[in-house]
Amino acid sequence: MTDNILRQSQLITTYGPGAMIDLPERSVIISGLSEWSHQGCDRIQEARLADKLRRLLGVHSLDLRTPPRHEEGRRKLSAVGARIFPAWFIVKDSIYSPHNSQWRRQRLVRWDHLDRYHFHDDEGKRKKVVPVRFVCGCRRGHIDDLDWRRLVHQGDTTCCRPLWLEERGTGAGIGDIFIVCDCGKNRSLYEASGPKKGILGRCQGKRPWIGPHARERCSEYYRLLVRTASNAYFAQTMSVISLPEFDDGLAIKVEEHFKSLETLDSVEMLESFRRNPELNVAFDEIVDKDVLDEFRRQKGGGDQGNLPVKPAEFDVLNNGRDFIGENDPRSRFYAETLPRERWDSKNNQLVSSIEKLVLVHRLREVVALLGFTRFEATTPDKDGELDLNVIRASLADEVTWLPAIENRGEGIFLSFRMDQINQWLTRPGVQKRGQQILKGYRTWAEHQNRSEDDFPGLPYIMLHSLSHMLMTAIALECGYPTSSLRERVYAGEGGYGILIYTGSSDSEGTLGGLIETGRRLTLHMQRALRDGCLCSNDPVCAEHSPDAVLEGRALQGAACHGCLLIAETSCEQRNNFLDRALIVPTIGEKDAAFFESPEDVF
Repeated sequence: MTDNILRQSQLITTYGPGAMIDLPERSVIISGLSEWSHQGCDRIQEARLADKLRRLLGVHSLDLRTPPRHEEGRRKLSAVGARIFPAWFIVKDSIYSPHNSQWRRQRLVRWDHLDRYHFHDDEGKRKKVVPVRFVCGCRRGHIDDLDWRRLVHQGDTTCCRPLWLEERGTGAGIGDIFIVCDCGKNRSLYEASGPKKGILGRCQGKRPWIGPHARERCSEYYRLLVRTASNAYFAQTMSVISLPEFDDGLAIKVEEHFKSLETLDSVEMLESFRRNPELNVAFDEIVDKDVLDEFRRQKGGGDQGNLPVKPAEFDVLNNGRDFIGENDPRSRFYAETLPRERWDSKNNQLVSSIEKLVLVHRLREVVALLGFTRFEATTPDKDGELDLNVIRASLADEVTWLPAIENRGEGIFLSFRMDQINQWLTRPGVQKRGQQILKGYRTWAEHQNRSEDDFPGLPYIMLHSLSHMLMTAIALECGYPTSSLRERVYAGEGGYGILIYTGSSDSEGTLGGLIETGRRLTLHMQRALRDGCLCSNDPVCAEHSPDAVLEGRALQGAACHGCLLIAETSCEQRNNFLDRALIVPTIGEKDAAFFESPEDVF
């Protein structure tokens, strides 16, 4: 068990089941959900998300609950379990190699040879140890200790002489590290990281976060993994914006009395809930059928998951009655459509393609963790849906609940004229640029074994790029750093739009600064488009073509850290599918831009 204090949001995004974390004396892997305490785990009501996750995981019922929270005064009782991993350590004190006085080496020892995180050497001296940096795993999330003896002896595991990690260079790179056995065998760790398969053996399907003997069949080969590297753990999450598809006031009341209603498990008892004095008072003047329907909706009954995530959100944001949701402090959603004359009084041509501006004063986002991957991250598609066939590691042997968090905040929503975007798509320069982007995507998809049908399309890439430009421009005045802003890009058959929002589990996401920037949209659009025309890395950035697969940038056109790339936590596609040449003319491409160049740029 671990006594480290982690925020609830970290248990969703960074340190969920299967993630590795460094403690002062050891490294551990966070245990599966079966070893998480239920004490303090509040139930989160979001039937639409719960129903989608239930279908994805193929389970009959599913609850969303907050991760366990730390309670002061209970430090000896950990709410989240953890197991020692890896089981191999290196002795902190290094010595010189007997073969070369310039090489330094450290002894490799196993966990079961230690005495309270110390190793006794041949002379009986007590020495401190630290966990080894290297483990092995596969794309399906399985992970295991490296078989060091097999690796250095190239398959032979009979030798039992001491093992060492030896640094034979000036740096600490893998190419400078050798595994050395006292029998004389040695091997570069770089060989294990190369493209040749099978050096580390076939994956045994081990899942130490679930249990010491938990495993499943796997056809992958082990790959070398640095346990502290960014590709060691990619949380797979799914999020939805809570929509006012129901009476929000009634929903809050049912949520407050959900446990009392849930105890009336039979239909007959549920229909006579007013025999309970507390419930009778709480739902006074409310029709029985409305109470029961809302309870069944929150419990997961009904068909909540047919419509994809984003089309459902776009329909409410763009076409909602002006506007669903009462101005109630407890309401999950409240928004207003701002009249055009209040944000485009001069009929500016730069914003003529924007059809509607909606100020979302109050929104609620629910984010749930349903699995994780290693080596390669997976993201939802342009409709916010996850692939049923995606490779993901399970959080438990039997999933009955998933950790989730609620973020409350504010945002601005822009919808765009479909006729202007469709007309833009017919231009020869746009189609030529689209072929370059599609060629880069096909190369990437072939390497990742992905379908070409998953290509999001040029409207999505254009709006996604514009979203990044707007977030960078808005962050200068809205009071939130760019890393606190997030996006949702809508590019489906129902229409095109962008939601830029901020949210937090506390009051940070409701300060009103983002709403105020929406009232000055034209000013921020001008700034974003002007800054997008030139990048500090031009001409290199502007002349990069996505069909020239360079340094893994097949999903990026004219985009770099000087212009479009932002914090990955803010981007819904991990900084992929970006190209500012689709937004404004650049020095490398002038015929594919959706917007004209602002004055005084070139």
